[in-house]
Amino acid sequence: MRSATAMRTLERRDRDAILELCARDPVANVMVAERVELVGSEPVRLGGEIWGLFEHGELTSACWSGANLIPIEVRTPAAMDAFASRARRAGGTYSSLFGEAAAVNGIWARLQAMGWRARETRPCQPLYSIEAPPLVEPDPHVLRALPEDVIAVLPASVAMFTEEVGYSPVGADGGMAYRRRVTDLLRQGRTLVRLGPAGEVVFKADLGSVSSQVAQVHGVWVDPRWRGQGLAAPAMAAVVEAALRDNAPIVSLYVNDYNARAIAVYEKVGFERVGTFATILF
Repeated sequence: MRSATAMRTLERRDRDAILELCARDPVANVMVAERVELVGSEPVRLGGEIWGLFEHGELTSACWSGANLIPIEVRTPAAMDAFASRARRAGGTYSSLFGEAAAVNGIWARLQAMGWRARETRPCQPLYSIEAPPLVEPDPHVLRALPEDVIAVLPASVAMFTEEVGYSPVGADGGMAYRRRVTDLLRQGRTLVRLGPAGEVVFKADLGSVSSQVAQVHGVWVDPRWRGQGLAAPAMAAVVEAALRDNAPIVSLYVNDYNARAIAVYEKVGFERVGTFATILF
């Protein structure tokens, strides 16, 4: 007798089904939704795989497997068991496991029991979104950076990454891969900056993931010399205003729960908490 539950790698024909699954929580699932909207669900085009769990022929949960693992609508212990086992069998090397906290923490508990080890765990990261105009007057000096601004933007991006993740993105390739990522965001008009008097970047934020429904802000950074001067809230308000106007009807972000200063800024701007993320760094 054939089982009512089955897992397989999604194919081209599954595009609509995975987008419908992502649409159950567009804020939490924006990273995968963006990629599927852009290139479809075929692994050869995705640059990764999406594992789908089907119950009676219906896609009920999924997990992105690429540079990272990202669970999508994984709600039950059985689904957590299934995706943890699939990740173990896949034998891949991942930078992180991140997404909705209950799913991430549940899958991680199972992977940890299988012998996986993490460099750092961040089990509680409040997820915020905003759909209305910001509550703070936007800073008119925050503008979208251009590709020719890469020389100014790159040091700020490296500083942000190093501060957030704990190591420099400048690896054995001299930072070329990271520079390409920064340049790609600039070409897409998805990096917003405020410049200081010498032309240096003193505030930066990226629209790291943008689907048809949500623009998720990543990489928010203020130059340490400018912190505590009231720059962050008006600058973030400008990011929200620009993203709502030009990119998507919802703007979101997630933040470490211990970063009380950042949380206070986001709530002052008008972001409201809509969920919780978690991140496991390998």
